[in-house]
Amino acid sequence: MKFRCERDVLVEALGGAGRAAAGRGTALPVLSGVRVELQGDQLRLTGTDLELTISVEVTVAGEVDGTTVLPGRLASDVVRALPGGSVEVEVEGEQARISAGRSEFALRTLPAEEFPRVAEAAGEPVTLATDELASALAQVVRAASNDDARPILTGVLLAAHDGGLRLVATDSYRLAVRDLPGTSVLAEGQHVLVPSRALQELSRVLSGGSELKVRLGERDASFEVGGTRLTTVLIEGEFPPYERLIPQAQPNRLTVGREALLEAVRRVRLLAREATPVRLQMSADGLELVAVTQDVGQAHESLDAKHEGEPLTVAFNPDYLMQGIEVAPGDEITIETIDALKPAVLRVPDHPEFLYLLMPVRVS
Repeated sequence: MKFRCERDVLVEALGGAGRAAAGRGTALPVLSGVRVELQGDQLRLTGTDLELTISVEVTVAGEVDGTTVLPGRLASDVVRALPGGSVEVEVEGEQARISAGRSEFALRTLPAEEFPRVAEAAGEPVTLATDELASALAQVVRAASNDDARPILTGVLLAAHDGGLRLVATDSYRLAVRDLPGTSVLAEGQHVLVPSRALQELSRVLSGGSELKVRLGERDASFEVGGTRLTTVLIEGEFPPYERLIPQAQPNRLTVGREALLEAVRRVRLLAREATPVRLQMSADGLELVAVTQDVGQAHESLDAKHEGEPLTVAFNPDYLMQGIEVAPGDEITIETIDALKPAVLRVPDHPEFLYLLMPVRVS
């Protein structure tokens, strides 16, 4: 195999595919590599850990077709370190020669015949606009759990809802919901559970094109945008009945400027250490944020806000609260509460398609 490619193009392709490659401790060493296949001027690079697969296709100046597996991270580091301009890659036997200018590296390849073939999801392709999906993923994916001991909560639920698509994620401390009205990917009543890691990687590549092709099979899903295809194994099991968690009526409502609240939480949380919550004191006079950490200090900040209902103090994990405010669209947000111990709901008056539910923290 032999081809030439611009360094920056090759760096991006190796990095993209390599994000799905397994770590060095994997039982199958070839999974730590990136499969490189050249046909004519089309170069396809693929990384996989058997649960997530990322393939990137780029156009190069091909000379000799072939297939090999390069050590993923090392090859990426080598190409990134080369001087700018054209890079030549030539593979003979078990050795790959990578050169540019006066620099030349020789890397030992991995056995291509051991690299697994990952089938593409079998469902019919559905085309979506990337910009709207990108905003939905940014609002929802971060609420998924990172705890592999509860695999169901590490996924994002994609469900047909009122003729559109609903995305839901929770880690049991907060819940994010985003609707995409009119986006028909699943049949009515159908739902799938996609690993949040796969959707995080998808978010990285959505800027590579204006349209995304989605295929949803029974056990896997694939997403294709530009020259990148991402395939993931779906999570099996039933997502928690999240709709029961969303209160139907809440007597207390605080309306406040989103940016002002976000900046205030960022400042006050500097004194919210060692898992100390931030207290929101809501009354007809407005909103006061308070954080107190014993033997460290305390922070207070007042904001203009409109409060409807009884005066109330609710405490939240500052990071979870801040993340919900960060991803909320619009200029104003509302925080709806029942009391200091029941879930609070963050909404945006002009964007009913978004909801962020947050469990309060019990304080003395």
